[in-house]
Amino acid sequence: MTATQAPAPPVDERIAQSRFLDRLVVRPEVGALLGALLVFAFFSVVTEQFLSLGGASTWLDDASLLGIMAVAVALLMIGGEFDLSAGVMTASTALVTALLATRAGWNVWLALLASLVFALAVGAFNGWLVMRTGLPSFIVTLGTFLALQGINLGVTRAITGSVQVSGMRRTDGYESAGGVFASTVDVGGQAFPASILWWVAVTALAAWVLVRTRFGNWIFAVGGSALSARAVGVPLARTKILLFMTTAFAAWLVGSMNILRFASVQANQGIGGEFQYIIAAVIGGCLLTGGFGSAVGAAIGALIFGMARQGIQYAQWNSDWFMLFLGIMLLSAVLVNNAFRRRAERVRR
Repeated sequence: MTATQAPAPPVDERIAQSRFLDRLVVRPEVGALLGALLVFAFFSVVTEQFLSLGGASTWLDDASLLGIMAVAVALLMIGGEFDLSAGVMTASTALVTALLATRAGWNVWLALLASLVFALAVGAFNGWLVMRTGLPSFIVTLGTFLALQGINLGVTRAITGSVQVSGMRRTDGYESAGGVFASTVDVGGQAFPASILWWVAVTALAAWVLVRTRFGNWIFAVGGSALSARAVGVPLARTKILLFMTTAFAAWLVGSMNILRFASVQANQGIGGEFQYIIAAVIGGCLLTGGFGSAVGAAIGALIFGMARQGIQYAQWNSDWFMLFLGIMLLSAVLVNNAFRRRAERVRR
C-alpha cells in the first residue's frame, strides 16, 4: 500500500508568472500599434515617397500637432470627460498672441505668456463649471466652443477688419520664440519640424504621469467611478479641473507652434479638430466611458492619422477617401478596444 502523496502547495497568484499574451492584452495601445504597422506597411508598398526622408518628415509633422492634442484629450477621456472646445482653443490662443504682438506691440514672449494664462483660465472654468453644475462636459464645452468661436470672429474682425491676423515676423521676440516652437532639425539633409520633438516629449511626460504617479492613479480612479474615487479620498474636483487645464495647455502649445510657424492665423482655424483628437484617442485605446486608455496609444492614433492622410496624397487618391478611412478606423478601434478590455478584465481576475 502506497502512502498518500501530500497535495502541492497552492501558488500565490501575486507571484505567479503570467503569460506574455496575457500581459500584452492589458495594454490599451496594442490595437493601435497593430493598426499603425498595417498602415505603414500598406503605404510603404503602394507609394514611393512614403519611406523617403521627405515623406517621413511630412507625415510625422502632420501627426505631431494632432498627437500633442490627442495625448491631452486622452488623459481627459480616461478621467471620464470630454472637451469640445479643444479645437477652437488652438485658434483662440494663437489669436491672443498675434493680436497682442502685432496690434499692441508686446514682445512675443509676453504675448505667449498672456495667451497661456488665457488658455489655463478657460480650462479651469470648464472644469469648475462641470464640477459645480454636474452638467455633462459635452454640453459645457460645447457652449465654450461656440462662445470662443464667436469671440474669435467678432474680436478679430473688430480689430483688424478681417478674420485674419498676420505680420508676426515683424514683431519683437519672434525669432527667439520661433526657435523654440517652430524651428527645424536637420536629419540627413531633410528638415524635420521641432513639433515632432515636442510631440515625443509631451507623450513621454503624459505616459509617465499616467502610470508612475499618484495623479495618474487619480485619473484612472475618477474616470472609472467618480463616487468610489471620492469615497477613498481622491480629490475629484481638483483632478478633473487639472485635466481640463492640461487640455487647454496643449491647445496653447499647438496654437503657439502654428502662429510662429506660419506667422498668421485665421479666426476660424481649428474648428473640427476636436473630433479628430477624440478619434485619435479612441483609436489609441481610450474608452468613451472613461477609466481606460493610454497616452502612448493616443500618440499612435495620431500617427495613424498622419500616415493615412499623407499616404493618400502620395498615392494620388481623392482625399475624400480619408473620411471613409476615418470611419472604418473608428468603428474598428471601438470593437477592438472592447475586446481587449474584456480580455484584460479576465486576465486580472
